[in-house]
Amino acid sequence: MTRSRKTSVTPPPPHEIHQRHLHQLATFLIESEKILDAWDAYSDEHTDLDCWPHNPHAYGLRASRRDADTWRSFNRIRPFAKDLIATAEVQLQQLNATCVQSHWVWQLAMLDEALDQLNSLQQQWLAHRAELPASAGPGTEEYDDALTERNAEAWHCLNEWSNYGQAIHDIDDAARHAPPRLVGHAPTPVAAPPAAAVKPASARR
Repeated sequence: MTRSRKTSVTPPPPHEIHQRHLHQLATFLIESEKILDAWDAYSDEHTDLDCWPHNPHAYGLRASRRDADTWRSFNRIRPFAKDLIATAEVQLQQLNATCVQSHWVWQLAMLDEALDQLNSLQQQWLAHRAELPASAGPGTEEYDDALTERNAEAWHCLNEWSNYGQAIHDIDDAARHAPPRLVGHAPTPVAAPPAAAVKPASARR
């Protein structure tokens, strides 16, 4: 009897993995923008001049769909989002200071904070789901209400990634095309602007 030889699969190099992750991040940024544009169009059409919905129940259901769609899109990159931030931080330190945009530092910090909150919300949801009775599966009110609540609480953090995730791409592009950092000219961290000054692309109505 001839034994079959096991073929070892060589893992792709780190830079190739990073590029794949960047591509998936770009997909999320495109999808989240489309989701938000669709929501804005719906909201404009189904609210009065004071932004009150004509049908609050239908409006709430549509908002829940927006939250769920955005979560679903981001969840594809959530497992390696921390790696994306970490790589961008290393690249930032290696860049010549003249190639660094001052807002990149605080944008990465906001992405990291938002990711921590999203991961925390996911852990809370998993713990809650584990405590649900066997009869409370997808499609039941108890299950769906809890999932809807998680998605709604995650919306602000997901919106942060929609707004500032492009910074990771911009830093990678600068790292690949800029000259090496000059010795003694490390980028100076820039504090994030006051919360009131940072406005999302579209506030939740």
